[in-house]
Amino acid sequence: MSLDAFSLKGEVALVTGGGTGIGLAMAQCMAAAGASVVIVGRREAPLQEACRAIGANASFEVFDVTDFAGAGPLLERIGKRVGPVSILANNAGIHLKRPAVDTTVEQLNEVLQTHVLAAHNLTRAVLPGMIERKHGSILFTASMASLFGLPLVMAYAAAKSAYLGIVRTLATEVSPHGVRVNAIAPGWIETDITRRAVDSDPPRKARILARTPMGVMGKPADIGWAAAYLCSPAAKFVTGIVLPVDGGASIGF
Repeated sequence: MSLDAFSLKGEVALVTGGGTGIGLAMAQCMAAAGASVVIVGRREAPLQEACRAIGANASFEVFDVTDFAGAGPLLERIGKRVGPVSILANNAGIHLKRPAVDTTVEQLNEVLQTHVLAAHNLTRAVLPGMIERKHGSILFTASMASLFGLPLVMAYAAAKSAYLGIVRTLATEVSPHGVRVNAIAPGWIETDITRRAVDSDPPRKARILARTPMGVMGKPADIGWAAAYLCSPAAKFVTGIVLPVDGGASIGF
């Protein structure tokens, strides 16, 4: 047995929304495991800062995932500069907190475009090369909203729940070709956004911790290392799963 089973050496990982939060943690952990990591996002400054934090194995591309026509050229640029993408982490997304009755069709569509259509578009773009090489891993960032009901996030829950069907169906199609497809469903993680939300609302934080059996929030690296594992040879027989990384929240009461 060898720890090489957890190595991502030789892999090229594309992480969308990789400049901050969970996406940055995924990129950091994959780079630490040996992958060459390319992070994408809409703003250059956070991407530059993230690459400095990740280290020499990281580079970035300014890219809006809803630029559907731009996926092919993006992958061509990465291929020429770093190599063909062998890991795709579909992590980019937007959030909408709003009662369902007040959520417009346009708002729902915007959330679905960013999460579902954009992830499908990039996945569709990387798959031919992965299938040809008989090697690849595709990862989706799902959510607790994929697993149980949370109020005021109908659009977000719809998008994240769609990932579950995509993962299971896509895995049945491409796993015979050496391409694995999985998702992570993060629990409550201490990102800047989460801290701002709960620090100003102590009762909400208390409710979150009360329904999390471990009694604490997770760290971004908890998601990052789970992502690195799922994309590593150690998980070579794992496909089509949704892995909660949530301190037990999805099974707590």
